[in-house]
Amino acid sequence: MQPIKFKEQNCTYAENQPDYIPLPAHKDKEGVVTTCWKFSIIERFKILFGSKLYWQQLTFNRPLQPVKPSVGSTHGRMIYDNKRYMPKL
Repeated sequence: MQPIKFKEQNCTYAENQPDYIPLPAHKDKEGVVTTCWKFSIIERFKILFGSKLYWQQLTFNRPLQPVKPSVGSTHGRMIYDNKRYMPKL
């Protein structure tokens, strides 16, 4: 799985940090950050046949931030509703 550039991208995290892979992203004024990832053909087949997706976040021992994985476009804003983050319709 690799982060990829996308049309709405307006920044790149870790662009000049050799220890990290540059992360193309869209950041809005409220701080919602969206990134886009592409699966290799082998990863696609593994998921198709039952492999699970594992997600690691580097927190550096700070509080874990909320995340919202999705398939397809998720460039919509997030709002707080009923004690859960939900896409704004």
